[in-house]
Amino acid sequence: MSTVFVGGSRRLSRLNDIIRGRLGNRIARGHAVLVGDAKGSDRAVQAYFAERNDPNVTVYCTNGECRNNVGGWPVRAIRATRERGFDFYALKDSAMAADAECGFMLWDGQSRGTLANVRRLVDLGKPVDVSLASSRTCLKIRTPSDLASLGGAPVPPVPRQRAQRTLFPGGAHSGRS
Repeated sequence: MSTVFVGGSRRLSRLNDIIRGRLGNRIARGHAVLVGDAKGSDRAVQAYFAERNDPNVTVYCTNGECRNNVGGWPVRAIRATRERGFDFYALKDSAMAADAECGFMLWDGQSRGTLANVRRLVDLGKPVDVSLASSRTCLKIRTPSDLASLGGAPVPPVPRQRAQRTLFPGGAHSGRS
């Protein structure tokens, strides 16, 4: 059974038939799914899995305070001490990338958070399928050079060492609730 980090843009709140089919394949194969708690694609993905009563879902929340957990699934609380903002919520994304074997990202063509997640997974040597909302297609991203296929969008580097020191005080970055 594979563990898949499913994430995406907050602007995408509906799943098209292609995405629903890919998520359905993950259910059929019994894959474990790691998903965040944000509005938009996280919540839409959660709703899809809840409609199908899929028990193989874990919701990652910063400090255990889930904004959305549609299916009442187990929560992985990622500890943070910084103020809310991009870096605060990126902590759980980094944990999902580390815990997953692969990724499936839903991208609106603009979200820097989704691009950062693609970069995180690729930097860890993990394959990512990226669903492009604008063209209703999926791209397979396996290497840093594959990132160029995302249409020339700038892909932010993810400074892992710095993030470890400044965002994970004392090296502790997760706990279960």
